[in-house]
Amino acid sequence: MSSAAATAAQNPPSDDHILTLSCPDKPGIVHAVTGLLAAQNLNILDLQQFSDRTSESFFMRVHFGHAAATSPLLDEPLQKLAEDFQIRTLDVRPRSAKPRVLIMVSKIGHCLNDLLFRCQRTGQLNIESYGIAFHHLPVTKDTKLEQEKQILDLIAQHNIDLVVLARYMQVLTPGLCSAMSGRIINIHHSFLPSFKGAKPYHQAYERGVKIIGATAHFVTADLDEGPIIEQRVARVDHALSPKELVDEGSNVESQVLCCRRQVVEREARLPQRHQDRCLQLGTHQR
Repeated sequence: MSSAAATAAQNPPSDDHILTLSCPDKPGIVHAVTGLLAAQNLNILDLQQFSDRTSESFFMRVHFGHAAATSPLLDEPLQKLAEDFQIRTLDVRPRSAKPRVLIMVSKIGHCLNDLLFRCQRTGQLNIESYGIAFHHLPVTKDTKLEQEKQILDLIAQHNIDLVVLARYMQVLTPGLCSAMSGRIINIHHSFLPSFKGAKPYHQAYERGVKIIGATAHFVTADLDEGPIIEQRVARVDHALSPKELVDEGSNVESQVLCCRRQVVEREARLPQRHQDRCLQLGTHQR
């Protein structure tokens, strides 16, 4: 890919917008939305939809172009659309908007390093990455609530859209999980629940595991039980040492976290049901 093409891919046109909505499922929603956009001479570049039969809910994500701004001409038609279809969540935003992200990490740096490399060197992630502020917030069992208040203060101060736990080795309290509900993602190995506690890769080695992997998920108050966003695996064999298993696992963790960051950064303000359905809309990077 040429440098010009790469730049274009990394920087979507400023007149591109993303519309997301959720509402009770019924006939005519797609027709109404596409007709509304066509009436304003707006071009649909990508459209994804999903009907959840369990909740009888409908979800839609539309990427449309040639709108110099979220035109006031759209306000009235969108309001009528919301009334006609009892829309629960409706959002229109520029596709070029860069979410504000807080990355939290403990001692293990491979996920953080990978994210920063993809931001600064390759431009694969659509976030501002230069001049990143660093905050060291020590924590103990006795100071956890105080430390998490500092985290919430940083989130408010910097208007953070999304928190990424890039191998952050602390269990978040229910208070922080609730305050940032649907806006925290985590990455961990996929050995749970079989190999819990310290050194899971060493436990897996002793048992002769042939597949290792990683899971990215939304964080909830229930430890490691939030809605799964993405999982990947890698095949291994008996020739690998525990350290080599850890190294291979680190590679998979970095890949999964980057892949899901690219999705979630675009949908940083997802409606709750989108989270529960594990990002069924927009689960591939375009």
